Formats: sequence, C-alpha cells, structure tokens
Amino acid sequence: MPKPLPIDANAAPAVRRGRVRAIVVLVAAVLAAAGTASLGAWQLGRASQKQAMQEALDARRGLPELTAGALASTPADALVQHYRRIQLRGEWMRQGTVFLDNRQMDGRPGFLVVTPLKLPGGDAVLVQRGWVPRDFQDRTRLPAVASPEGIVDVEGQVAPPPPRLYEFAGGDADGASIRQNLDLARYSAELGVALRPVSVMQADAPALAGDGLKRHWPMPTVDIHKHHGYAFQWFALCALITGLYVWFQIIRPRLPRRAE
Repeated sequence: MPKPLPIDANAAPAVRRGRVRAIVVLVAAVLAAAGTASLGAWQLGRASQKQAMQEALDARRGLPELTAGALASTPADALVQHYRRIQLRGEWMRQGTVFLDNRQMDGRPGFLVVTPLKLPGGDAVLVQRGWVPRDFQDRTRLPAVASPEGIVDVEGQVAPPPPRLYEFAGGDADGASIRQNLDLARYSAELGVALRPVSVMQADAPALAGDGLKRHWPMPTVDIHKHHGYAFQWFALCALITGLYVWFQIIRPRLPRRAE
C-alpha cells in the first residue's frame, strides 16, 4: 500500500492567510474603483449643470431689455435677472461713490468705481460705473469721476454685487472712499436708503466718452472644461486600479503555471 502523504501543519494556515489576503485586496480594489468611478460621474454631472447655467446666461443676453420697474427687489428675483440688459433713470448719489481696491481689468490692478443711483421710487441700486488705474506713487490719490447732477439715464446689464476679496479685520471703515469690499446691507444703512439686491454694470455710451473709466466687463464663464478634465482623471484612476488588480491578482499568478 502506498504511504500516506505527510501533512504539513503550516500549509493550512498559509492557505487561509492567502485567501484572506485575496479577499482584502479584492474588496479594496472594488471600493477604490467604485469610488473613483462615482467621483468621475459626479464631475460629469457638475459639468452638465454648469452647461445648463451657461446656456441660461447666453439666453438671457438675447432677451429683450428689462424695464426699470421690473428690476429685482428680492434676492430670488435677482438670480434670474443677472446679465439681462436694462436701462434706468435716476439721480447719482455722489456722496456714496466708493473706490473698490485691488480690482483688475485687462490684467492691470486698480479701482472699481461704484456709485448708488437713486431710483424714482426712493430706493437705489448700486452701479458699477467702470475701472480706473491706481496711482502707484500715491495710493490715496483718486481720479475725479464726473457725476452729473439731476436725472441721468444709465444703460448696462444686471449683475451680482461686486465680489468680495480677502481683507483684514477692520479693513472697510464706513464713509471711506477706498475700500476692499462693500457689504450691501451695511452700505445701505450707511447711506440711509434701501438698496436693490443687485448691481448694474454700466455700458459704454457716446455721452460717457472721455470720462476716464474703462468698461471692459468680462463675460461670466462657468469652467465646464475643468469638470471634464477632473472626470477624465477620476475615470483614468479607476481604469488603472482595475487594470492593476486584473494583472497582479488574475493574470500574473497564472503565468508560471502556463510556463510549467
């Protein structure tokens, strides 16, 4: 009779460890691949959302000009009016003119000039009148900005209030001509007049020629291609994880057996 094969006491634990290791690697690979794939899908979803936003913005520019009476008076109404064309009539509140510092136009630093326009109803809207370069010899020297008295007509497009920049605590004193940011609620209380929850970016007109203000307003973009790039990176990482698992856990272990 043939002799029974000797039992290797270390074989069974080694096999179990190998199986546990294979299961752990499989679970880790599946979770990593699923996570990166879901992140890629999420980025594609964000791209689709922003594509819809871009199409909505483009459509608004082609809509008829807003009437002055239709200008938004609530934040919810303001969201659907951004970048619509509008023409307003009112009076400049010249004492409220503010120069917002560290604003760029055409790649140059300078000031964004904003002035409230008092509307016939008694409230006002903030008008982004244009941009002026900074005097690097004397930062506090400001150019004279003509603000005609009486009733004026302002053409432009509805826009969000000027974006906030980083500032140090106490950097925006009430009444200062030069400021880093402008908070509408605080500014409204300072002026003593209600401000609409939007602003108007004034457009160039023949009557404004020679006023020294630049109005090369950038068109808003939503960076759709950025999300496509992120999605590609996540899907590529997912494919890499899957490929490495297939190679090291399925294909490579079988190569020596085939060679034998």
